[in-house]
Amino acid sequence: MLEDKNQERTSLEQLGEFGLIEHLTQHFSIEQKSTIKGIGDDAAVLDFGTKKAIISTDLLVEGIHFDLSYMPLKHLGYKAVMVNLSDIYAMNAEATQITVSIAASNRFPAEALEELYAGIHQACKTFGVDLIGGDTTSSLTGLLISITAIGEASEEKITYRDKAKPNDLLVVSGDLGGAYMGLQVLDREKEVFKVNPNNQPDLEPYTYIVERQLKPEARKDIVKLLNELEVLPTAMIDISDGLSSEILHLCKNSAVGCNLFEEKIPLDPTVIAACEEFQVDSTMIALSGGEDYELLFTIDQNDFNKIKGNPSLTVIGHMTEPSEGSHLITRANTKIPLSAQGWNSFNKS
Repeated sequence: MLEDKNQERTSLEQLGEFGLIEHLTQHFSIEQKSTIKGIGDDAAVLDFGTKKAIISTDLLVEGIHFDLSYMPLKHLGYKAVMVNLSDIYAMNAEATQITVSIAASNRFPAEALEELYAGIHQACKTFGVDLIGGDTTSSLTGLLISITAIGEASEEKITYRDKAKPNDLLVVSGDLGGAYMGLQVLDREKEVFKVNPNNQPDLEPYTYIVERQLKPEARKDIVKLLNELEVLPTAMIDISDGLSSEILHLCKNSAVGCNLFEEKIPLDPTVIAACEEFQVDSTMIALSGGEDYELLFTIDQNDFNKIKGNPSLTVIGHMTEPSEGSHLITRANTKIPLSAQGWNSFNKS
């Protein structure tokens, strides 16, 4: 039979990252008893004994996820590991091992890849995980890095995205928007450098936000803190694609609504200053920026006193009945529906 040349084409941009995953995997079913959780959360969950195995993988592609004109290879190696460990911590689990696979074009000498692996080694050392395997191959399109992270947790500690309840408190670690604003600074300095290669940028005032972009830290400490405080989140996710996008994932998976309070969103002063300089709204940046790798989670109201006043955690809202929908309550006390404006790797530049 001849191929229909006029068949309908659906662009990847149209589907978006999560839509594409959902579309491609809709006909797959779970066959193995050992698979407790497959596609649809921050990581897979497998049962191989007294503890559950947690597995997550990410692919980073040059020109899409990173720009080597300002991203040092050592930082890239470190960040690539953080991206993966963050997914393990988002399951309230302990990361234990990683595998690393890379594809590199012939423009990379061995010394360059040594730099990359120096960053990977630093991340493994700092976070106590073992590099246990991987693969290397050649590439015609620059550098690609695929890392799989493996972790473990007891069954009762694993936190999914689907157990948030109406009236649960919405909590976030750290502060938001820094990584995105760091990227804006680096992009601006890159354009200046193109015009005048002798110009050396002064990044001193932007140290915090540039570091948030180039060398993020996965929040292993928050998992440890919650355990010490005896707080078990009802749902959790990491903030890789922007706050609004991640809140909506929690709402969809848990079948709840949400009220997010603009005045409660934690912003570092350097983020606010950079937003003013770039003439962008800091709330919009926190909602849509992404790459902060903070943990966003819900807790029962009864646990509020355990976390109250902790400098690492901020209550930014609460979950509601699904019929109420998901809203941002502005400083002017108006209700705006939350929309997912998070980063989409299939967007055209």
